[in-house]
Amino acid sequence: MSEASAHQDPPTSGHGQDHGHYLPIADHGLIGDLRSVALVGINGTIDWYCCPSFDAPSVFASILDADKGGSFELAAAVPARTKQFYFPDTNVLLTRFFTEDGVGEIQDFMPVEGDGDGHGDGDSDGGGTEADRHRLIRRVLCVRGSVPFHARVAPRFDYAAQPHTARLHDDMVVFESKNLSLALTSTEPLACDGLDATADFKLHEGESAVFALDQVSGDIQPRCCPRAEAEELFGATVAFWRNWLTASQYRGRWREMVHRSALTLKLLTYAPTGAIVAAATTSLPEQIGGERNWDYRYVWVRDAAFCVYALLRLGFTSEAKSFMAFTARHISPGDGRPAGPLQIMYGIDGRTDLHEEELGHLEGYQGSAPVRIGNAAADQLQLDIYGALIDSVYLYDKWAQPISSDQWDDICALVEWVCDHWDQPDEGVWETRGGRKNFLYSRLMCWVAIERAIRLANRRGLPADLPRWRGARDTIYRRIMDRCWSPARKAFVQHEDDDVLDAAVLMMPLAKFISPTDPKWLSTLDALTEDLVSDSLVYRYDPKVSPDGLRGEEGTFSICSFWYVEALTRAGRLDEARLAFEKMLTYANHLGLYAEEIGHTGEQQGNFPQAFTHLALISAAFNLDKALG
Repeated sequence: MSEASAHQDPPTSGHGQDHGHYLPIADHGLIGDLRSVALVGINGTIDWYCCPSFDAPSVFASILDADKGGSFELAAAVPARTKQFYFPDTNVLLTRFFTEDGVGEIQDFMPVEGDGDGHGDGDSDGGGTEADRHRLIRRVLCVRGSVPFHARVAPRFDYAAQPHTARLHDDMVVFESKNLSLALTSTEPLACDGLDATADFKLHEGESAVFALDQVSGDIQPRCCPRAEAEELFGATVAFWRNWLTASQYRGRWREMVHRSALTLKLLTYAPTGAIVAAATTSLPEQIGGERNWDYRYVWVRDAAFCVYALLRLGFTSEAKSFMAFTARHISPGDGRPAGPLQIMYGIDGRTDLHEEELGHLEGYQGSAPVRIGNAAADQLQLDIYGALIDSVYLYDKWAQPISSDQWDDICALVEWVCDHWDQPDEGVWETRGGRKNFLYSRLMCWVAIERAIRLANRRGLPADLPRWRGARDTIYRRIMDRCWSPARKAFVQHEDDDVLDAAVLMMPLAKFISPTDPKWLSTLDALTEDLVSDSLVYRYDPKVSPDGLRGEEGTFSICSFWYVEALTRAGRLDEARLAFEKMLTYANHLGLYAEEIGHTGEQQGNFPQAFTHLALISAAFNLDKALG
């Protein structure tokens, strides 16, 4: 985005029930190296960072406990206004401090080595690759006048549960814990108290300072990052992101927002395996004080498959190819894996054990306990993931490159399983914990799974039991039309033989199940608008009339808001669609990023940033552009 400003007063330290020392979720930017990410607050504090990967235990987690979680503070040491923006067309984040005597700037980035796929060709001093260094660089500049700065690096390993020591050694501070060690180097003198490191310094116009935080391991030894090297790494990181973005074929009206969403989706990609995580964080609450706090640092089959669709739409084929390789290794039938039921999510390395536990020693964001790691929803049955996965394979075959014979055998095995099991009740797309039901969306995506496979077989002339597949597809269609249509509501509803509305049905025309101008669909769209839409924002469902097994309320669900835009677009209601889309853009943060949900007064809620929201923005923008001509 452009240099949209966000003012931030210096944070106060607090204890107990004073939660004013938490930044709003939206007051953050994201940096990363395609292995892990860090959240950088507009006050200059890194308050979320896991090393060496997305789902590794945290090093900085003050966003989940301001007192215990650990952070990397770096800011002007005098009162300042702040603004934050991305270096154009990159994931390099700049935070500016406007003081009475000058203007300072922090350039935050994590170098991406080689082509970003884990095969960088530079060797570190210790023999490992630079891609294994997991280096976080903070480059500080004074651009006008003079500015004093203060830095405090206070890691708290393993979600602040594992003790550590800190020692000053050869002008660097080494933080050592049982399972992970980090080294902090700086061009400014560092002080160490055995636990944390600090630095106080003053820069004059044209001067700079560099802080680098590296993982320490047997093969990767820490080394300083001189100013010249930091400048070189800054240029290389800028070049990497700009070069990656050149593959985009989007030239539409909302290029800036679409490209920011694409860059965000790329940040959520784990390059060594091709995995795509659902979000960068865990346990950011869907409601302050509520219990809807989940760990999203894993690969949801659904979310990742939809990401493939969004990136393919823009012309990014390598990410789709990498995810196809991930599915072949870890998800598709083979190597003893059955055709179903598929697990709905996996670790970034393909592991299946995602045991959920609560971390009682952390208070949670603004006191919103519990803080969870792992996710018990991994054991749920969610039949819709078959449609998302097979649709992504169909689109990959259509827009990227033809799938292999082995991949087709996998698809056939999955479709056969869907033909046998589509009519089971399940937990559904929203992962409810109130018992299994016969959800329309699950039926819809089972229809998609079979229908896309039929298309693929016909287009490529591939062998398939087409009479059986067509029979199952048509049976699902009739089942939805007969039992998921409510004459009382004049709308398609959440699950069979009920009258509850659900925004997931917005996918019906998007998946080409029903014509976007079918009278039944237009009536459904009107019902959804009346019951679940508020100023372009869309609620998933009403938990009061459709209990989901959890206490409390939630905000509007941003992916549904973009689905709504696309449904209006396909229905030909372009003025409404464009207005709804433009309104949704006003709910982005100052950098163009979205969390999972939007609260009652426009605040971002839930894990941040969320892939689901950004991929839906891309799809809505693409299709609205096309319709507007």
